[in-house]
Amino acid sequence: MIPEGNSIEAIRVREQIIREFYKEWKEKNPSQRKYNLSLKEYINIRMVSIVETSEHAAKSYLSTLAVLQLDSILTGARKVSIKKSKPGNANQKPFERIMIMEYELFGIGKVKMTVGVRRRTQEKVQYCITAISNE
Repeated sequence: MIPEGNSIEAIRVREQIIREFYKEWKEKNPSQRKYNLSLKEYINIRMVSIVETSEHAAKSYLSTLAVLQLDSILTGARKVSIKKSKPGNANQKPFERIMIMEYELFGIGKVKMTVGVRRRTQEKVQYCITAISNE
């Protein structure tokens, strides 16, 4: 069961749920990537995907639920904008640009997926997934 509150303990439990989900996902998907229909390219899962998503998505119950729909989001999200990576952010350093993608999830609403584009290789890496609050 996924805790809904905002206590430190609830966030810690959700973070563990997300990390365990990614671990199982990687076992079922040895290529560690999914084809995105909008980009017509693969989006890869890397360690930065797990670290960033577990730290950010765990802060919100809906974001945690969204991460559990990873396959749908990776496949169906559409690009809405591109921006430069943050120069002072160590986790964004390998990326020349960041794509913001969105996907509508039934029962959760709009979900934002951040995808980094690696320098030189142009590899697309899922960076973070969060639910966009309707408030």
